[in-house]
Amino acid sequence: MLASVFVTGHQDETRAAYDEVVELYASMFADRLEAQPFSRNMIGTFAELVRNTGNLRAADVGCGPGHLTAMLHELGLDACGFDLSPAMVDHARRAHPALRFDEARTEALPVKDGALGGVLAHYSMIHTPPGELPALLAEQVRVLAPGGLLLVSFFGTDGPEPVRFDHKVTPAYSWPVDRFAELLAGAGLVPFARLLHDPASERGFLDAHVLARLA
Repeated sequence: MLASVFVTGHQDETRAAYDEVVELYASMFADRLEAQPFSRNMIGTFAELVRNTGNLRAADVGCGPGHLTAMLHELGLDACGFDLSPAMVDHARRAHPALRFDEARTEALPVKDGALGGVLAHYSMIHTPPGELPALLAEQVRVLAPGGLLLVSFFGTDGPEPVRFDHKVTPAYSWPVDRFAELLAGAGLVPFARLLHDPASERGFLDAHVLARLA
């Protein structure tokens, strides 16, 4: 059963904002994490764990220009990419014609229940208001097979509450890692690994990565 689509204002704003910066965004990430060893190694660990489940199907949710979808493919996964921005999807299809990319909202993925061995959400939840995150995480749980893996990366903060900030593209949120892990657990996932490190940017937020498994 496929989830129904619901429309919120922030999603329309986010889609329009990313449609306008496709070429710049793609050029910024052309090196596919060559200068980001923590992110690169967490994605490698995620891919290895997904391969170990025996279900190689994985989705890069919020795939942008498709660079990480291609990375997952090279790491041995049957990877596809989904993005809210049709311009990003068009760029990804042209850049990686052998892979599947589709326009989709994160809370309404065109994937059957329990079909995937893994979901990668690399900074793709950062624009979602805190009150809407439970519904979004429920969708990731819906598409995962038992034992499937979710790797979510986001901006971390030391405070007790999420912090809204002016992202370079459109407003976003940073999260206390413990609070985000609680949300994952509330969605039915088991967080079992996390990495928190200083960012190589001027934002001042920490970079956070949490791995969770569907029981």
